[in-house]
Amino acid sequence: MKKIFALVASLTAISAVCAGVLAYVDALTREPIAQMLVKKTVEAAKAVLPPETVSVESARFADGEEYFVGLGGDGNVVGYAVKGGDPGGYGGDVVLMVGLRADKTTVVCYKTLSAAETPGLGMKLNTVEFSSQFCGRDGSSLKVRKDGGDIDAITSATITSRAVCGAIASAVAKLR
Repeated sequence: MKKIFALVASLTAISAVCAGVLAYVDALTREPIAQMLVKKTVEAAKAVLPPETVSVESARFADGEEYFVGLGGDGNVVGYAVKGGDPGGYGGDVVLMVGLRADKTTVVCYKTLSAAETPGLGMKLNTVEFSSQFCGRDGSSLKVRKDGGDIDAITSATITSRAVCGAIASAVAKLR
Protein backbone atom coordinates (compact mmCIF):
# COMPACT_ATOMS: atom_id res chain seq x y z
CA MET A 1 0.00 0.00 0.00
CA LYS A 2 2.88 2.35 0.81
CA LYS A 3 4.31 1.59 -2.62
CA ILE A 4 1.10 2.75 -4.34
CA PHE A 5 1.06 6.02 -2.38
CA ALA A 6 4.72 6.62 -3.26
CA LEU A 7 3.99 6.03 -6.94
CA VAL A 8 0.94 8.32 -6.85
CA ALA A 9 2.92 11.02 -5.06
CA SER A 10 5.82 10.84 -7.52
CA LEU A 11 3.48 10.89 -10.55
CA THR A 12 1.61 13.83 -9.04
CA ALA A 13 4.88 15.71 -8.53
CA ILE A 14 6.04 14.96 -12.07
CA SER A 15 2.68 16.06 -13.48
CA ALA A 16 2.78 19.28 -11.46
CA VAL A 17 6.30 20.08 -12.73
CA CYS A 18 5.26 19.35 -16.33
CA ALA A 19 2.15 21.52 -15.98
CA GLY A 20 4.28 24.33 -14.57
CA VAL A 21 6.78 24.08 -17.43
CA LEU A 22 3.96 24.10 -20.01
CA ALA A 23 2.35 27.14 -18.37
CA TYR A 24 5.71 28.94 -18.36
CA VAL A 25 6.39 28.16 -22.04
CA ASP A 26 2.85 29.25 -22.93
CA ALA A 27 3.37 32.56 -21.14
CA LEU A 28 6.68 33.09 -22.96
CA THR A 29 5.37 32.30 -26.44
CA ARG A 30 1.83 33.72 -26.38
CA GLU A 31 2.84 37.31 -27.26
CA PRO A 32 5.41 36.46 -29.98
CA ILE A 33 2.89 34.13 -31.63
CA ALA A 34 0.20 36.84 -31.55
CA GLN A 35 2.65 39.38 -33.04
CA MET A 36 3.63 36.94 -35.78
CA LEU A 37 -0.04 36.38 -36.65
CA VAL A 38 -0.62 40.13 -36.91
CA LYS A 39 2.46 40.49 -39.12
CA LYS A 40 1.31 37.61 -41.35
CA THR A 41 -2.14 39.18 -41.69
CA VAL A 42 -0.76 42.62 -42.62
CA GLU A 43 1.68 41.11 -45.15
CA ALA A 44 -1.14 39.09 -46.71
CA ALA A 45 -3.31 42.22 -46.93
CA LYS A 46 -0.57 44.15 -48.71
CA ALA A 47 -0.01 41.24 -51.10
CA VAL A 48 -3.64 40.97 -52.22
CA LEU A 49 -4.45 44.64 -52.74
CA PRO A 50 -4.51 46.00 -56.30
CA PRO A 51 -1.06 46.82 -57.75
CA GLU A 52 -1.88 50.53 -57.94
CA THR A 53 -2.07 50.68 -54.13
CA VAL A 54 0.31 53.30 -52.74
CA SER A 55 -0.65 53.17 -49.07
CA VAL A 56 -2.63 50.88 -46.79
CA GLU A 57 -4.89 51.90 -43.93
CA SER A 58 -6.38 49.66 -41.29
CA ALA A 59 -10.11 49.88 -40.55
CA ARG A 60 -12.60 47.92 -38.47
CA PHE A 61 -16.06 46.55 -39.07
CA ALA A 62 -18.78 47.17 -36.48
CA ASP A 63 -17.97 43.83 -34.83
CA GLY A 64 -14.33 44.89 -34.36
CA GLU A 65 -12.81 42.70 -37.08
CA GLU A 66 -9.98 44.40 -38.94
CA TYR A 67 -9.83 44.93 -42.68
CA PHE A 68 -7.53 47.00 -44.86
CA VAL A 69 -8.14 49.80 -47.35
CA GLY A 70 -5.74 50.34 -50.25
CA LEU A 71 -5.32 53.92 -51.41
CA GLY A 72 -3.96 55.11 -54.75
CA GLY A 73 -1.58 58.00 -55.33
CA ASP A 74 -4.48 60.46 -55.44
CA GLY A 75 -5.80 59.27 -52.06
CA ASN A 76 -8.82 57.48 -53.54
CA VAL A 77 -9.74 53.95 -52.52
CA VAL A 78 -8.44 51.41 -55.05
CA GLY A 79 -9.24 48.25 -53.12
CA TYR A 80 -9.84 46.34 -49.93
CA ALA A 81 -8.25 43.38 -48.18
CA VAL A 82 -10.74 41.41 -46.11
CA LYS A 83 -10.46 38.15 -44.21
CA GLY A 84 -12.97 35.56 -45.37
CA GLY A 85 -13.55 32.06 -44.12
CA ASP A 86 -15.53 28.93 -44.82
CA PRO A 87 -15.94 26.03 -42.37
CA GLY A 88 -16.60 23.56 -45.19
CA GLY A 89 -13.04 22.67 -46.12
CA TYR A 90 -12.03 19.01 -46.16
CA GLY A 91 -9.73 19.58 -43.18
CA GLY A 92 -11.86 22.23 -41.47
CA ASP A 93 -11.89 26.00 -41.79
CA VAL A 94 -10.35 27.64 -44.83
CA VAL A 95 -9.40 31.24 -44.00
CA LEU A 96 -8.23 33.59 -46.75
CA MET A 97 -7.17 37.21 -47.05
CA VAL A 98 -9.10 38.34 -50.11
CA GLY A 99 -8.15 41.37 -52.19
CA LEU A 100 -11.07 43.21 -53.76
CA ARG A 101 -11.24 46.18 -56.09
CA ALA A 102 -12.92 49.44 -55.04
CA ASP A 103 -16.29 48.12 -56.31
CA LYS A 104 -16.14 45.69 -53.33
CA THR A 105 -16.92 42.59 -55.40
CA THR A 106 -14.20 42.11 -58.04
CA VAL A 107 -11.49 39.75 -56.80
CA VAL A 108 -7.86 40.82 -57.18
CA CYS A 109 -6.39 37.67 -55.62
CA TYR A 110 -6.20 35.85 -52.29
CA LYS A 111 -3.64 34.52 -49.83
CA THR A 112 -4.26 31.60 -47.50
CA LEU A 113 -4.10 32.50 -43.82
CA SER A 114 -5.01 29.04 -42.57
CA ALA A 115 -6.13 25.75 -44.08
CA ALA A 116 -5.63 22.17 -42.97
CA GLU A 117 -6.36 20.58 -46.31
CA THR A 118 -4.79 17.37 -47.61
CA PRO A 119 -1.15 17.94 -48.64
CA GLY A 120 -0.69 17.45 -52.37
CA LEU A 121 -4.42 17.73 -53.07
CA GLY A 122 -6.41 20.37 -51.22
CA MET A 123 -3.35 22.46 -50.47
CA LYS A 124 -3.16 23.14 -54.19
CA LEU A 125 -5.44 26.04 -53.33
CA ASN A 126 -2.17 27.98 -52.98
CA THR A 127 -1.01 27.30 -56.54
CA VAL A 128 -1.09 30.00 -59.19
CA GLU A 129 -2.91 27.62 -61.55
CA PHE A 130 -5.87 27.40 -59.19
CA SER A 131 -5.90 30.85 -57.58
CA SER A 132 -5.47 32.83 -60.82
CA GLN A 133 -8.90 31.78 -62.09
CA PHE A 134 -10.51 33.96 -59.39
CA CYS A 135 -8.82 37.18 -60.57
CA GLY A 136 -11.23 39.71 -62.04
CA ARG A 137 -14.35 37.72 -61.14
CA ASP A 138 -17.33 38.74 -59.06
CA GLY A 139 -16.53 37.23 -55.67
CA SER A 140 -20.16 37.04 -54.58
CA SER A 141 -21.18 34.51 -57.24
CA LEU A 142 -18.33 32.02 -57.48
CA LYS A 143 -19.12 28.34 -57.92
CA VAL A 144 -17.20 25.31 -59.09
CA ARG A 145 -18.24 23.73 -62.40
CA LYS A 146 -19.84 20.77 -60.60
CA ASP A 147 -22.24 23.25 -58.98
CA GLY A 148 -23.03 25.13 -62.19
CA GLY A 149 -20.27 27.74 -61.96
CA ASP A 150 -17.15 28.35 -63.99
CA ILE A 151 -14.36 27.65 -61.47
CA ASP A 152 -12.30 24.55 -62.26
CA ALA A 153 -12.08 22.58 -59.04
CA ILE A 154 -8.82 21.11 -57.86
CA THR A 155 -8.71 17.50 -59.05
CA SER A 156 -9.87 15.22 -56.20
CA ALA A 157 -10.41 18.27 -53.96
CA THR A 158 -13.80 19.67 -54.91
CA ILE A 159 -14.67 20.22 -51.25
CA THR A 160 -11.63 22.48 -50.83
CA SER A 161 -12.48 24.33 -54.04
CA ARG A 162 -16.01 24.97 -52.77
CA ALA A 163 -14.58 26.22 -49.47
CA VAL A 164 -12.35 28.71 -51.31
CA CYS A 165 -15.40 30.00 -53.22
CA GLY A 166 -17.27 30.26 -49.91
CA ALA A 167 -14.40 32.07 -48.17
CA ILE A 168 -14.21 34.63 -50.96
CA ALA A 169 -17.99 35.12 -50.88
CA SER A 170 -17.85 35.67 -47.10
CA ALA A 171 -15.20 38.37 -47.55
CA VAL A 172 -17.34 40.13 -50.16
CA ALA A 173 -20.40 39.89 -47.90
CA LYS A 174 -18.55 41.65 -45.07
CA LEU A 175 -18.03 44.76 -47.20
CA ARG A 176 -21.67 45.04 -48.24
